Amino acid sequence: MSIETRREMLVRYLREHGRTSVNDLAAHFNITGATVRSDLRHLEQAQLVVRRYGGAEAFTQPALEDHSMDEKTVLNLNTKQRIGARAASLVRDGESIILDSGSTTLQMVPWLAERVALTVMTNSLHIMNEAAALDSNVTLLMPGGTYRKRSASFHGSQAEQAFRVFTFDKLFIGADGFDVEQGTTTFNEAYQVSQAMCQAARQIIVVTDSSKFGRKTPNVVVPIDKIDIIITDKGISDADRQALEQHGIQVVLV
Repeated sequence: MSIETRREMLVRYLREHGRTSVNDLAAHFNITGATVRSDLRHLEQAQLVVRRYGGAEAFTQPALEDHSMDEKTVLNLNTKQRIGARAASLVRDGESIILDSGSTTLQMVPWLAERVALTVMTNSLHIMNEAAALDSNVTLLMPGGTYRKRSASFHGSQAEQAFRVFTFDKLFIGADGFDVEQGTTTFNEAYQVSQAMCQAARQIIVVTDSSKFGRKTPNVVVPIDKIDIIITDKGISDADRQALEQHGIQVVLV
């Protein structure tokens, strides 16, 4: 078992069992206490767990808004890469798609180079730069608007209006938090451009790692009844997966 796989399983265990001692974790995973503590330090830095005296519990509070895009990109990178690859496999030749600004949607870009007659619109400067560097014939569109340095993306009324001019086949959008009764949520108040994207797309596909489920943030971006597909990792709980399927959402696990 790889270190990353073990750490993903450790986070999943803490989400299901709540606060657990280091000794119990060591016994369950058949590893030493020193290895558990090393894993917990790494996971705490990634804001996936909170260490307590003698143990730890899963982190369920929203991440701080002041994380930059560069900081978000390295969190759970391997999982995001797998989600991005699976999401890109849903893109067909000749389609027009929107990639919302996000560290998971960014991981889709390398897989789009082989698409023919593809049109991509994004408000993300990072995604635009990555897509422009591809050896491909992808047509790229950007909305303009007010640039937000922390997220490296464009927002505001000009950006919102730009998305309303077009109709797209698919929107791929991430999440700061996910509530299985409400939908995707964010702590960022500048989320209207993402809502404009939703109105412009025929199909809405959410790409997010399982750590976002149960994370409460105040603003609903994509209501649960507007989501067609969710692509996430196998850390999602059975209860959350079943709740999503009851809403008629296709759940794809990587």
